[in-house]
Amino acid sequence: MCGIVGYAGSGPACGKPLDVCMQGLRRLEYRGYDSAGVALAAPGMDQIVVRKKAGRLANLEAEIAVHPLPDATVGIGHTRWATNGAPIDVNAHPHISEDGRIALIHNGIIENANSLKFDLQTEGYVFSSGTDTEVAAKLLGKIANEIIEELGHPDLFEALRRLARMLTGAFTILAEDVRQPDIVVGARHDSPLVVGLGDGENFLGSDVAAFVAYTKQALELGQDQAVCISGGSVVVTDFDGNVIDDGNRFTVDWDASAAEKGGWPSFMDKEIHEDPEAVANTLLGRFDAKGDIVLDEVRIEPEVLRSIDRIVVVACGTASYAGLVARYAIEHWVRIPVEVELAHEFRYRDPILTPRTLVVAISQSGETMDTLMAIRHAREQGSRVLAICNTQGASIPRESDAVLYTHAGPEIAVASTKAFVAQIVAAYLLGLYFAQIKGTMFRDEIHHIVQQLRSMPEKIQWVLDTQADTVNRTATHMVNARSFLFLGRHVGYPVALEGALKLKEIAYTFTEGFAAGELKHGPIALVDAGEPVVVIVPSSRGRSTLHNKVVSGIEEVKARGAYTIVVAEEGDPDAERYADAVFWRPVCSTLLSPLVDVVPLQLFAMDMAMLKGYDVDKPRNLAKSVTVE
Repeated sequence: MCGIVGYAGSGPACGKPLDVCMQGLRRLEYRGYDSAGVALAAPGMDQIVVRKKAGRLANLEAEIAVHPLPDATVGIGHTRWATNGAPIDVNAHPHISEDGRIALIHNGIIENANSLKFDLQTEGYVFSSGTDTEVAAKLLGKIANEIIEELGHPDLFEALRRLARMLTGAFTILAEDVRQPDIVVGARHDSPLVVGLGDGENFLGSDVAAFVAYTKQALELGQDQAVCISGGSVVVTDFDGNVIDDGNRFTVDWDASAAEKGGWPSFMDKEIHEDPEAVANTLLGRFDAKGDIVLDEVRIEPEVLRSIDRIVVVACGTASYAGLVARYAIEHWVRIPVEVELAHEFRYRDPILTPRTLVVAISQSGETMDTLMAIRHAREQGSRVLAICNTQGASIPRESDAVLYTHAGPEIAVASTKAFVAQIVAAYLLGLYFAQIKGTMFRDEIHHIVQQLRSMPEKIQWVLDTQADTVNRTATHMVNARSFLFLGRHVGYPVALEGALKLKEIAYTFTEGFAAGELKHGPIALVDAGEPVVVIVPSSRGRSTLHNKVVSGIEEVKARGAYTIVVAEEGDPDAERYADAVFWRPVCSTLLSPLVDVVPLQLFAMDMAMLKGYDVDKPRNLAKSVTVE
C-alpha cells in the first residue's frame, strides 16, 4: 500500500535529499495518503531529524515550511495507507529508535509485532504509537547498538538483515542512522522495493515513480533481499549477508512528465483520455513482418502452450473484470475452458491445478499481494503462470514463468481506467496467440481480428470526442441518485461490473452490477420510480437474440419507472426508443466492444464524483496497490 522513497548522495550536506523525498512522495501519494513524513541525516548530527503529519502530503509541506529541515546527505520518506494504527500524527512514519539515532519506514504488516513489542517492553522500552512499525524501529535500534558492542563500529546494513530475519508477515523497510550518514538500507519480503541507479547518487522506492525524475536506470530487488545504497555504490545481499551480483537491471520506458497532470484537472481525467494510447501501445511490437503475433516476453515453449487444456485467470477488482472479458474471447477463439477466480479466494478453496493448466495473473501494479500468493500456490502445484502487468520490475512478473507487459504508462489515479483497457488488449493478444499456435483459427481470421484491434484506439477516441457532453449532462441529472443498477449480457456483463465499481470507488454511490438475465431473479425488486438503471446493449448485428433479450430487460425496468441509461451501438433504434439517455458506441465487433463500452462509464463515474465535490484521484479508504492480504 504505502509509498516509500530513499536517497543517498555523495556530495556534502545539501537540500537535495529533502527535495528527492518530497518529489518522490508527490508521485507516490496515490499509494496512500493517510499521512506522510521524512527523516534526514548528515555528518555531525546527534539525532535523526523527522517531520511527519497526518493527512495529505500538503500537511507535511506546510509543517516543513513552518519548521524547516537542515541540509542532509541521506533521506527517507513515506506516505501511508493505514493498516496498523489510526491515521494520526503519532502513527505516521518515520518512526525512530529509542535513542533517536535511527529512523525507519515500512510498508506491509509485521504479524509478530505484538510479541516483539512485549519483549521490548519488559526491557523498559516505551512506545508512543499504535503501529507495528515503531516496534521494528525500536528493535532495529537495539540490534544496531548490540552490533556496535560486538564490532566496535556501527553496521546498519547488518542490523537490518538481523531484523529482517526476526520479522514475520509482509514488509519493505528502509532505515538510516546518524552514525552512518552516507547510506540508506532497505529490505523486502512480500512487498515491493526497487533501486534507482544514478550518477553519484542512488535511490530506493516502492516503485520507479519515486525516482524517475532523476534516473531511468533501475534494479529489481528480489524476494528476501536487502540493499545498501550510498552515493557511489549499491550492494545487494540476501538476509544472511551473501552478496548477490546478478540483479536484473532495466530501463524505465516512460519519463517523469507521464506521471504529471499536464494541465488536466485530475489524473483520472488525463488517464481516461489516454485510453486510446494505452491500447495502441499495448499492441506495439507484438507482430512480425507477416502480421503473425510474436510475444517475445512469453518465454514458454510453444509445445508447452499447445498442451494447455485449461486457463485460470486470477485477479482482484478491476483486473478480475478484465479477466472476465478475456474468458469470453479466449473460449471462443481457442476452444479451451477459462475460469476467472478472485485471487484472495483462489488458494483457500484447494483449486485443482495440473501441469496442463495455465494460470494467468492480471495486476496493474504487479504487487497485489492476494494475486502474488495465488501464483505462488499455482507454481507449487506444478502449473505454469503468465502475468499481465503494467509495471516493470514488479514481484508478480518476476515470479511468473512468462509476462505480457501492458504499456499503459504510469497510472496515478487510484481508480483504474487506462490500465483496464490495456489489460483487456493483452488478454486478447494472448488468446489470439493461443489460437495461432494451437491452430484453432485460420491465419486470415486472426489477422482480421488483429486489424479490428488496431482500429480500436480510433473508436475509443470517437467516444471521448462525441459522448463526453452527453455523459456530463446525464451525471448532472443523476447526481443525487442514491443507488444504481448496472446490467449487461455476454461481454457486457463484466463491463457492467466495472462501471458499477467505478461509481462505488470514486462517487461513493451504492451500486450493483448484475448479469442482465438475473434481473427477474431478484434485482428487479430494487427498481422503483426514478431508479437509475445502466444497461450495456449488445449490437443487433449477428447477435439479434442477445440484443432483443437485453432490450426486453430495458422495457421491464422502464415499466416500473426506472430512469434508463444505455450504452448502445450508434443508430440503434431500440436504444433511442426505450432509453432516457444513450451513450453511443461506434460500430465494432461484439467481442471487442468492452474497449469502447467502458469509456463512457469511466467518464460518468468521474463526472458524478466531481459534481459531488470529491477527489477523484484519491478516493477515501483506498490505495492504488494492495500489498497486504
